[in-house]
Amino acid sequence: MPVIAVTKERRAGETRVAATPETVKKLKAGGFDVVVETGAGLGASFPDADYEAAGASVAKTLKDAVGKADILFKVRGPEADEIAALKAGAYVVALLNPYQEKATVEALAKKGATAFAMEFVPRITRAQVMDALSSQANLAGYRAVIEGAEAYGRAMPMMMTPAGTIAPAKVFVMGVGVAGLQAIATARRLGAVVTATDVRPATKEQVESLGAKFIAVEDEEFKQAETAGGYAKEMSAEYKAKQAELISGHIAKQDIVITTALIPGRPAPKLITAAQVASMKPGSIIVDLAVEQGGNTEGAKVGEIAVTKNGVKILGIPNLPGRIAADSSSLYARNLVAFAELFKTKEGAFAPDLEEEILKAACVTHGGAVVHPSLKA
Repeated sequence: MPVIAVTKERRAGETRVAATPETVKKLKAGGFDVVVETGAGLGASFPDADYEAAGASVAKTLKDAVGKADILFKVRGPEADEIAALKAGAYVVALLNPYQEKATVEALAKKGATAFAMEFVPRITRAQVMDALSSQANLAGYRAVIEGAEAYGRAMPMMMTPAGTIAPAKVFVMGVGVAGLQAIATARRLGAVVTATDVRPATKEQVESLGAKFIAVEDEEFKQAETAGGYAKEMSAEYKAKQAELISGHIAKQDIVITTALIPGRPAPKLITAAQVASMKPGSIIVDLAVEQGGNTEGAKVGEIAVTKNGVKILGIPNLPGRIAADSSSLYARNLVAFAELFKTKEGAFAPDLEEEILKAACVTHGGAVVHPSLKA
């Protein structure tokens, strides 16, 4: 039986894990053996005993976990010691962050590993169950609202009391992908008045279906502002200027702003200028979900809560899914279970076909080389 190894996440602050006791059972039922490095699930509240009860072996050392494994499951890309411990020809599946972490991709190629980036799983119907970006973004959008509400010094819903009425918080979501939609839904459930914006015209109906108001310059460029893959295109300077003018007056009135805009392989687009931040009321909050890719907000810093001169807090919290590690691990681990099924033939034999549509799209290294077209020099 092919062996899947699950190791501790070695990145600072990473609490998620690539398998849960639930998915261990599914992997075992699917014909895989599973070895879990001791303590791998503790950050997500999954003790070793639960993995053993589900049928996994618990290895005391990294070498014991990885040395004989055919496949390594990770959340983040493996570190140097993990790559060194891989056996020849092993498969690696992880959120490799391949555009920013090229050294990891190159090290995997040099080792001779066949590595798959879960970010590159295509957005097709058959692959929805493997869409790790969406599963994690969904939880990031939820958590962004919770973080913003915690930092905001007032109540979120309208409250009518004998002593008077408290007005509801005004929440503005910028970027209406998976994270943005969940942020809208969560803010609405908490009783806020919610508005949202995005450059993709298809999102207007989605925003309105959640009970929020859509705000955008709806010109011809706006109508063409979406790629075939469903991502936002980079907008022209002219459009950005018009959009900035529209939202500048709006943003000054907001209590919490959540930015979620990302463009694959490029720095996050700047959506909020320093001048716009300065126009906001004291005590207002900005939660920048794109901070790890440069941020959507001028002044956003990774791992910091920046407080401006006018009393606006800019939250640059990295890895929001890691703040609800049990749930984010559960969803990601299920993504990996579905992905692992692609390694088998119809008869159930372990024989990955790298020409299979999804595997081919996600493969970044094979045969000692970096093979993904977007990563080649």
